[in-house]
Amino acid sequence: MIVAVHQPQYLPWLGYFDKMAKVDIFCYLDTVQYKKNEWQNRNRVKTAQGWQWLTVPVSYRFPQKINQVGINRTTAWGKKHLQTITTNYSRASYFNRYMEMFRPIILSDQEKLSVLNINLAEKLRLALGIETRTVVASELPVMREDPTDRLIDICRHFGADTYLAGQGGANYMDITRFKESRIRVLFQKYEHPVYPQLFGDFVSHLSVIDLLLNCGPEGAALIGKGV
Repeated sequence: MIVAVHQPQYLPWLGYFDKMAKVDIFCYLDTVQYKKNEWQNRNRVKTAQGWQWLTVPVSYRFPQKINQVGINRTTAWGKKHLQTITTNYSRASYFNRYMEMFRPIILSDQEKLSVLNINLAEKLRLALGIETRTVVASELPVMREDPTDRLIDICRHFGADTYLAGQGGANYMDITRFKESRIRVLFQKYEHPVYPQLFGDFVSHLSVIDLLLNCGPEGAALIGKGV
């Protein structure tokens, strides 16, 4: 059994779902410290002027964990995000098919960032035809705080013999301890595909909604590109 673990991200990029598609269980790691100005509350879409951030405003106090971070609801951020998506993707081939999938979640009164991210990721997972079982770390038994020990504990909880790490995983993981625990570690090697987009030259590493709205169901076949 193969397990992967990743923080909940806002409208994640293709590589996030590639990792999800290659494992038996994918764990949304919402119990670690929130990192400001990363991908947990923002992602990028393409516009006629180039790529643009979609950022969810948050109410955050260091050192809150991801599942403790609130959404700042004093601004109409959801309407702005939907307007940006509509303005720039209304001519995309699959805009009408998928746009309504995002609308109720983005416009909901959700107060927690992690729940918003997971709800959107689950909708996207299903739209991409990914059948991987997903779990949320905060709903599991308490794990150790050390980064490597935490991952080993999650693998052990599900009886996994293999852990699929991101490309940068070696920078913070102690591979020796995985070996001692008889858990094999694989590292994701993702090759970003080129696919039809609006607005000129191809831009990579955008939110997966760029692929979905432009390519529809056929885009799912472009997600997986080898381990």
